[in-house]
Order: sequence, then C-alpha cells, then structure tokens
Amino acid sequence: MFPTVFQQVLRAPFFNLPDTLRALHSIRGQSAYAGRVEVERGRNPLARLCGWVARLPPAMRDAPLTVRFSADEKRETWRRSFDGHPMTSRLRCRDKHLCERLGPLFFRFMLHTADGAIYWNVARVRLLGILPLPARLFAGVQCREYEEDGRYRFEVRAALPVAGCVIRYAGWLEPAGHAPD
Repeated sequence: MFPTVFQQVLRAPFFNLPDTLRALHSIRGQSAYAGRVEVERGRNPLARLCGWVARLPPAMRDAPLTVRFSADEKRETWRRSFDGHPMTSRLRCRDKHLCERLGPLFFRFMLHTADGAIYWNVARVRLLGILPLPARLFAGVQCREYEEDGRYRFEVRAALPVAGCVIRYAGWLEPAGHAPD
C-alpha cells in the first residue's frame, strides 16, 4: 500500500497524530467527509479582490461543508462545497513540502506537528505556477488541524499586508456517513 501525501510530507510524526487526523489523511481512492463551517471574509476592497481571484467562499455561519477526496500515491484533490460554493485544491508532496494549487496560486507549505496538531506555514508561492511571489507577504496564511471531542477540526486564515484579512474559516468534519445535520 502506498504512503499518502501527508504521510510522505510528515513521515514518522504522522503516526503520532490523533485518530481523526490520521484517518482523514490516510484516504486512498475516493472518500467524502461532511461537517459544519463558519467563514469570515475581509471587507477591504483588496481583500475582496484577492478572495475573488482565489475563488474563495463567501461569508457564512454554521453552514454545511462537504469535502470529496480523491487520492493516489502522487496527489490528492479536495473538492470542497461550502453550502454549495465550490473550492478545489490539488495537493502533492515535493521535496518534503506540501504543495497546494488553489485557483491561480501555487503554495508550498512546510508542515509540522505539535501537541497532536498539524500546522501549515507558507514556504513559497507562485502565481500561475511561474511568477514567484515573496513568501513573507504570505506569512499571514496559516492552517491548523487538530482533534477536539473526538472530531477532526480545522482553522484556516489568510491575511495579507495592506489587504488585511482575506478569509478565515473554521469548522469540523466527519466521514460523510457519520456527520449529523
């Protein structure tokens, strides 16, 4: 059986993570998760433009979230639906980094684990895969995945200089067959 993208990036620390994180990041083939999410969007016009370019979901409270995963030994595709608003990411491991394509942006994240959580921090960014952007401009782009009350939880925030908060979203997920409405 092949190692998943997150197993390739995190290596041995992956196996010390809580059950819900290991389960979600051990998907091979097709799977679906469902849960609830809260999304906040920045009000600055530049933040709104950045959100539109990256095809980010609108603000919403206690909204349904579904994520359909498709994974093989080289890549994962996450098709999210924030109450009907799609957002797709393509992920892969490269040089011990997690690479994510989100709209026209290509991120390279350094992942680390601490206290049973996974933290994502930006190492590099490219626009359209060719134009490098200064990583320091994206220091406000971070993600934390953790387990709470036996449930997979996540917090994502993206803030940029001048624009301020572009988006912040947080919520929980469970395998689609188990998530209550």
